[in-house]
Amino acid sequence: MNLKVRAIVFHTHGVPEEVARWEETDAPAPTADEVRVRLLAAPINPADLNVIEGKYPIRPALPGVPGVEGLGVVENVGLAVKSVRSGDRVLLPHGYGTWREAGVVKAGSVWPVPEGIATEQAAMLRINPATALRMLRDFVALQAGEWVLQNAANSAVGRAVIQIARASGWRTVNVVRRPELVEELKAAGADVVLVEGDDLPAQITAATGGAAVRLALNAVGGDSALRLAKALAPGGTIVTYGAMSRQPLRIPNGLLIFQDIRWRGFWISQWYREAAAASIGAMFAELFDLARRGLLHAPVERIYPLAEVAAALAHAAQARRSGKILFGGETWFSAQ
Repeated sequence: MNLKVRAIVFHTHGVPEEVARWEETDAPAPTADEVRVRLLAAPINPADLNVIEGKYPIRPALPGVPGVEGLGVVENVGLAVKSVRSGDRVLLPHGYGTWREAGVVKAGSVWPVPEGIATEQAAMLRINPATALRMLRDFVALQAGEWVLQNAANSAVGRAVIQIARASGWRTVNVVRRPELVEELKAAGADVVLVEGDDLPAQITAATGGAAVRLALNAVGGDSALRLAKALAPGGTIVTYGAMSRQPLRIPNGLLIFQDIRWRGFWISQWYREAAAASIGAMFAELFDLARRGLLHAPVERIYPLAEVAAALAHAAQARRSGKILFGGETWFSAQ
């Protein structure tokens, strides 16, 4: 039996708050290996806005429902499902389109979330903290006490890098564009916070006492990425996962030939496509543990009902917010 629900839908690409609509759709009864989930909370990530604008590498068929991550509660299970039960809180899968009241997904694509993690925090674990964890783990075998460099340190990924590195015994040099962020990030656990500038490599050398830094994380591109690369030790690696400046990478021949700097890219969507289920489960277990212990926490500025789509998307597009913007389902609001 189909359940009539409502969802945020876009029929054409454009300015998100102008083209996204609150519409009725169907949530069918689950087949034997499926579950029906009702939304608890889902964040608005930059990638979600880019999808609606038509600027993201993945373009869903239109009309589409946005939302790359979120947390739901299982309300109905297929006859063959043994992995989850009605009432379980679960991470929602890639490709589902989380900005909807309820929907049906394969039981094997959702991941149960343990108790002790706030709903809004669990809803934000799949993309930004996962990106931070994978970049810290997969490119350089960091030893206790080593330094990691990053720009865009006040971003959601940047804040997760600070927290995960601190919990793992690594130190961070964090680059920002606004001086007022320095003390805020230090209070959040950053070891060093520097303001972007032409003398950044020298500042990094002074801040780390000339330590050999082997890993840098770049979400900006252009001159900012080049400054990070110049501060790396020979054989170091710079991982690019964003391009906030919309400027291309500048890779001098000398850094490649004489310093052997390795330039790598990372995209969490690709990692999920290629990773084994056991690897994904192990990563979630680590993220769940950090969140439950209070070592991984993302600030939230406001949670909107799904129906207030235009206001929520306009708010999410604003610069200099104090935290993430999320959608909350009726179940979330009724529990408050």
